[in-house]
Amino acid sequence: MFTPTPLNLPAYPFRLTETNGALYIFDKLRKKKLLLTPEEWVRQHFVQFLLLDKKYPSSLIKLEGGVKINGQHNRTDILVYNALGSAFMLVECKASTVKINQKVFDQAARYNTLHQVKYLVLSNGLQHYCCQMDYPNHTYSFLDELPAYEAMV
Repeated sequence: MFTPTPLNLPAYPFRLTETNGALYIFDKLRKKKLLLTPEEWVRQHFVQFLLLDKKYPSSLIKLEGGVKINGQHNRTDILVYNALGSAFMLVECKASTVKINQKVFDQAARYNTLHQVKYLVLSNGLQHYCCQMDYPNHTYSFLDELPAYEAMV
């Protein structure tokens, strides 16, 4: 059974329950209990960070959406939409034991070929990277912090 550890994100009052030796976390957006894995721990923290600290509306956040790339089914961890319904932020979450390296960036970039978001975010709960994409110039720049929702509207 996974034992939650502190992350480099604010602590949130999650509803955790144990059933048959397994720990579950209540996902407020999907309104259901999920098996608590190291990656889910990071995903749930990051969602709360978006909602409570960065003030993104829950109605604009989609969790574990399916994408088909080169005939393979994949899932984006967190996809955030703007008020017009266009995806503008993709967040790839990894367990805190997984290093954010080129392989993780490449995975997020593959998912982004479909969405073409303005912000590409990677987090393992301890390290967070936010890139602002510049498609016309085929470049990106790292931001010091994730923009708040108010800055997006």
